[in-house]
Amino acid sequence: MTKKGKRYIEAAKKIDRQTTYSIEEAIRLVKETASAKFDESIDVAVRLGVDTRKNDQQVRGAVVLPHGTGKSQRVLVLAKGEKVKEAEEAGADYVGEADYINRINQGWFDFDVIVATPDMMPEVGKLGRVLGPKGLMPNPKTGTVTMDVAKAVNEIKAGKVEYRAHKDGNVHAPIGKVSFGEKELAENFAAIMSAIIKAKPAASKGVYVKNIAISSTMGLGLKVATPSN
Repeated sequence: MTKKGKRYIEAAKKIDRQTTYSIEEAIRLVKETASAKFDESIDVAVRLGVDTRKNDQQVRGAVVLPHGTGKSQRVLVLAKGEKVKEAEEAGADYVGEADYINRINQGWFDFDVIVATPDMMPEVGKLGRVLGPKGLMPNPKTGTVTMDVAKAVNEIKAGKVEYRAHKDGNVHAPIGKVSFGEKELAENFAAIMSAIIKAKPAASKGVYVKNIAISSTMGLGLKVATPSN
C-alpha cells in the first residue's frame, strides 16, 4: 500500500471527495491545497457521453483562453516561401521545411506545437507515426493547418489550447496555474467548457457532459457541477 505524504494528508482533510463543488469553490480549494514548491498547473478533466470509435462522434478543437495557460509554448512552423518570413515575424520559435522534418524523423521534439501550411501536409503526413502518438500532428480543426500562419502563431502564444476526446471519452486541458487569480481561472474554465459544449456532435445522444473534475499537478481531484445537458 502506497504511503501518503504529510502534505497529501493535510490537503485531503480539506476536501470531500464525494461532494460536487461549484467551480468557484473547487478553484478556491485547489489553490488552497496546492503544496508543491513549483507553480502547479491546474487542469480540467471532462468525461463526455460520446463513442469516439465512431467518426461522427469525434470531439476536437481549440480555444484561446482569455488569460492564457501560464506556459510559454514553443511553436514550430513548417512552411516555405513568403510564409517563412510571416511566421518569423509573428514570433515562431522555429521555421523551416525539409530540414525540420528530417530532424523530427531523427528524434528531435524541442517544441510544443506544430503549425503547417496546407502545401506542406504531404510531407508532414509522413511523420504521422511519430507525431500522432504525441498529439503533435497539425490539424485543420485546431487551426494548425492554415495559410494564415501569423494568426495561428499569435493565438498559440496568447494561450490557445487544444482539446480532444480520447478513446474513453475523456477530455483533458489546462486552465492556468495555481498563481492565477480565482476569477482568471474561472473565466478560463468557462471558455474551455463553452468550446467543448459547442463541439457536441449531432450524433451524440443522451447526457453529453457526464462528469467534470479539476486538479492541480500534485493535488487531489475535485468534482465540479456539470451544466444542464
